[in-house]
Amino acid sequence: FILIGSAKTLEAFIVATLYLAVVLGVQKYFKDVREFTNVSLNGIKGVLPAIIILALAYCINTVTRTLKAQEFIISVMQGWVTPTTLLVVTFITACLISYFTGTSWGTYAILTPFVLPLAFQLTGGEITPLIYATVAAIFGGGVFGDHVSPVSDTTVLASFASACDHVDHVVTQLPYGLTAAIISLLLYTLLGIVL
Repeated sequence: FILIGSAKTLEAFIVATLYLAVVLGVQKYFKDVREFTNVSLNGIKGVLPAIIILALAYCINTVTRTLKAQEFIISVMQGWVTPTTLLVVTFITACLISYFTGTSWGTYAILTPFVLPLAFQLTGGEITPLIYATVAAIFGGGVFGDHVSPVSDTTVLASFASACDHVDHVVTQLPYGLTAAIISLLLYTLLGIVL
């Protein structure tokens, strides 16, 4: 795809998957069609949550563009969000969204289209350290929630893989996650003042 100048990810993955299925079939990797079907269905189950999250993120993106939610939120926040408060508000919002949804990528997809245009408006349309710090606040908050949320897939997998009680695992993650979040919040406050 890259050689012919059309590097579309979806088509590349489909072709790679079909190629792999043919190669495995020719090499008699599977005993029969039933085993091939079971392996395929298990693979689909593994990636289905990520596909659903991405599909919903695209839907949210389309709806927010149609409703011009970006412009509305920017106009509402313009009066009270300043470069000093932007990083703290962004980080706390990202922490809350990712904690309650259990997804860091979903948090990025929700916040990025709203917060980055606001940050650009606050910097006069220039790429400044405030823009980089805003991206870091989105990612940092997203990772926090993904790490300590009881509904996060990574938290569920970690407790399952270590064969411990899920609630116990979440409780043991909280002190570390909260310590990192508090330190990050203090640093984002300091960065907001300095930048």
